[in-house]
Amino acid sequence: MLKRIVLFLATNLAVLALLSVIMAVFGINPQSMSGLLVMAALFGFGGAIVSLLSSKWVAKRAARLHVITQPRSDVERWLVDTVARQAQAAGIGMPEVAIYDAPEINAFATGANRNNALVAVSTGLLRGMDPDEAEAVLAHEVSHVANGDMVTMALLQGVLNTFVIVLARVVGRAVDGYLSGGRDNGGGGLAYYAIVLVLDLVFGLFASMIAMWFSRHREFRADAGGAALAGRE
Repeated sequence: MLKRIVLFLATNLAVLALLSVIMAVFGINPQSMSGLLVMAALFGFGGAIVSLLSSKWVAKRAARLHVITQPRSDVERWLVDTVARQAQAAGIGMPEVAIYDAPEINAFATGANRNNALVAVSTGLLRGMDPDEAEAVLAHEVSHVANGDMVTMALLQGVLNTFVIVLARVVGRAVDGYLSGGRDNGGGGLAYYAIVLVLDLVFGLFASMIAMWFSRHREFRADAGGAALAGRE
């Protein structure tokens, strides 16, 4: 868990540093409305897109995945063959197949491209489920890939992030101006940054509700796709 947190923080700090350099090079002033929109789009979509593009790399290291390149057992052979059959039926490229050591019954799919994805299962799933149940879980994950859910979720998160950044700063300036008796502080005072921080959290909470609603929607779609690939029974 600690390694996952460190990788997540390192990735996001690297994105922030890179985007800050880009803004400085191009002379983007976040205090102007046009500059604010550009900054919001850069930071809103930048983190989401970088996370998407690096998702396989991060997952392999954070979960310590064993990617099956050459099956070493009947179980690994069954996993690769099952995913290959489902991927072909779904019309996507063959994903990488991996196993990671964890007691919980779990599986996930990730990747920036439906033809270059990754499907991973836990050792707990392999121990706790029979082949039919495991096949249904794999079909669910393959359906996520076929539906392009990772890309769609990243784009949605980018839009929501951009919306939160802009709205928080526009409202923050208005509130800061009201509290300072109508004086324009240029959005640079401590009160302004405190207000924006609170608004980022509040608007971010509402944005997460939209993201969670879509996440539930895509899970139902993946369930339907899994039933089509593995059979309703």
